[in-house]
Amino acid sequence: MTLADRLRRRIAAEGPLSVAEVMAAALVDPEHGYYTTRDPFGAAGDFVTAPEISQVFGELIGLWAAVVWQGMGSPDPVALVELGPGRGTLMADALRAARGVPAFRAALRVHLVEASPVLRRHQAEALAGQGVEPDWHGDLDGLPDGPAIVIANEFFDALPIVQLVRDRGVWRERRVAVDPAGGRFVWTLTPGASPHAALLAPTIRAGAPERALAEVCPAGLSVARTLAERVARSGGAVLAVDYGHAPSGVGDTLQALKAHRPVDPLATLGEADLTAHVDFAALGRAVAQAGAVQYGPVTQGGFLRALGIEARVEALCRNATDGQRAAIRSGCARLIDPAEMGTLFKAVSWMAAGVSPPPGFERPDA
Repeated sequence: MTLADRLRRRIAAEGPLSVAEVMAAALVDPEHGYYTTRDPFGAAGDFVTAPEISQVFGELIGLWAAVVWQGMGSPDPVALVELGPGRGTLMADALRAARGVPAFRAALRVHLVEASPVLRRHQAEALAGQGVEPDWHGDLDGLPDGPAIVIANEFFDALPIVQLVRDRGVWRERRVAVDPAGGRFVWTLTPGASPHAALLAPTIRAGAPERALAEVCPAGLSVARTLAERVARSGGAVLAVDYGHAPSGVGDTLQALKAHRPVDPLATLGEADLTAHVDFAALGRAVAQAGAVQYGPVTQGGFLRALGIEARVEALCRNATDGQRAAIRSGCARLIDPAEMGTLFKAVSWMAAGVSPPPGFERPDA
């Protein structure tokens, strides 16, 4: 039985499913989920992330973590946590760069939050020569207490969202049903008001026009609150890099990607990556409610420039061949160019109140 067949049976038994339920099934179903059954990264997969584009991305984040650790008072041990580590490329590059700060390298303990058994195997291979014994966790609950530096690159965009439509002055939930005539998945609206409307920004909840579509991500807000409470209580920092927007807005950002091309989200369930733009303003509100502070968002281009990406690229080019230099510079441009990832992708950091901004966030307009 395919995932689509299973979802049709669920809808027949339970009624239309929320976008969040469909996303969760499509991405992490144990038997048919997109992430649990394949390696989606790279040219042979469906999309490419920043760590796969250039080693410099992970190296700069590793050095960023070392500077943050020093600002924390150099606790030993300290947990270095990555959420959704992909193939382990970012963490491997970060650990290699961290060798330049031996005390930090000795103090850190690596924890990877990853549900996919396929990707866990790739992560183990990537970190095999790094001299660490990472601990894997299926969710945040298994992480040890104590100070932590948490990295989340393109993590929040894959968390399940809820979509709401303002219909005759009421925010109704957009759900997935089945067309009885052809068996296709189709959109429908709940008849009554959705309690998820309480998660909307007040200006949107009260002032959005008729037929406006807005998105909320309860799972993302829960993760943000959990991590914010942690850094407020035990010290440390969270760095999240993703594509999205601030302030909060309206619009349908749900998208599916297969073989690096956009496809119909409802026609490719379990076969394509499903993501939505991150609402950084909503995350910031959740972080503030948990007693921490959000720095940013700043653009990815501005963040990486502040960390010295251009100087690092030139250092790599000095000992490279002509072909290698072209690839190194092309990768850097893809990360920071406004026409590529430089502006759409943004970075935020969460820390305890009263702590100075971490590297890359000193200028709010970066």
